[in-house]
Amino acid sequence: MRQKKSWFLYKRIKESAFVPLRFCFLLILVFAVQFSLGLDLGFLGIFPKTFLGLIGLFMAPLIHGSLVHLLANLLPLFFLGTCLYFFYDRIADMVWINCYLLTNVIVWIFGRPYFHIGSSGLVYGLAVFLICLGLFRASIKSILISIAVILTYGSIIYGIIPSASGRVSWESHLAGTCVGMFMAFFYSQKPKLSRY
Repeated sequence: MRQKKSWFLYKRIKESAFVPLRFCFLLILVFAVQFSLGLDLGFLGIFPKTFLGLIGLFMAPLIHGSLVHLLANLLPLFFLGTCLYFFYDRIADMVWINCYLLTNVIVWIFGRPYFHIGSSGLVYGLAVFLICLGLFRASIKSILISIAVILTYGSIIYGIIPSASGRVSWESHLAGTCVGMFMAFFYSQKPKLSRY
């Protein structure tokens, strides 16, 4: 019986990691191509209020300016994404897609006029969704998940404050925060968020 439960848990974790792991692999692949060919793909980022900047709605989260920038996003994306798919598998795809796209749309509309790149907006969206769903839903399970995410990534709140250097896209962080909060509120009243 214990072996059967262990196998079921292993299978669920493996299924939950499917999307986040492949997305992280895609980020590594894009950065490897960029680095090995000496390319600067920053022009594929979001340049607000321009027609050409619209390509960034899809491409910006895949582009990172340095290895440090990439590594800062990989672990949170994998951890938060796996948590999302493990605990809230029924809505995980919609939350992921909205945190990806809506965040970028907001940056395109309201961001400062330079290229915004990186997947930190998605990280913020996922983290804030997991935190706020616990607050809005107020079930034991969702509150415990919320506390775990706060303890692990609670310091991200400082990222929505404009930085002195101006090099960090705090707009992406703030947009991801707003989208994550909205998605948490939207799904907080749904009866079943998981098949398990």
